[in-house]
Amino acid sequence: MNKIYHAVYETMADWETGHATAHIRNGQYHREPGRYELVTVGLTTEPITTMGGLRVTPDISIDSIKDAAMLILPGAALWDEGDELAPFARKARELLKAGVPVAAICGATAGLAREGVFDTRGHTSAALPYLQMQQGYGGTEHYVEALAVTDGDLITSTPTAPVDFAREIFAKLDLYTPEVLDAWYRLFAHSDASAFEALMAPSSP
Repeated sequence: MNKIYHAVYETMADWETGHATAHIRNGQYHREPGRYELVTVGLTTEPITTMGGLRVTPDISIDSIKDAAMLILPGAALWDEGDELAPFARKARELLKAGVPVAAICGATAGLAREGVFDTRGHTSAALPYLQMQQGYGGTEHYVEALAVTDGDLITSTPTAPVDFAREIFAKLDLYTPEVLDAWYRLFAHSDASAFEALMAPSSP
């Protein structure tokens, strides 16, 4: 399987990546079921507590990442409280340089901004002034006012758009056919009942 690494750390905003992780693991409607394995990665393998109070034990530590298909970075209060999570931003820059996709939402975009990842790539975040507060950020001209943005192998999203974030991740992973991806988004973003029928169609005799 191709490994998708999901970073987990103290104060992680667990709801921001819930749509992405649930539907990566649920192979229903996948173009190639079983193609991806979701692996949690921490600074260490010690358990962490999410912002929602859930205890999560990372599968591996950051030093053990290899053969990555993608790195997903959720937001967390820690991104705004110092440099404890900087190793994840450095790993993201390293993976992008190697052609591996990285997806960051909310506070994780601040970490990537400080690492200089946005200086030459289109991106979004909670707001441009938020990124301009980050030391090392030089990407103002590449900022895009959108819920989620994909530029090459980099995916970024505002903190209020977990469904849009998931859609960009699925598209980059080629998880669904375009028709299924469109139906998935219409269902989860807009509660479009006709989209449910479209999703069920591939399973029909």
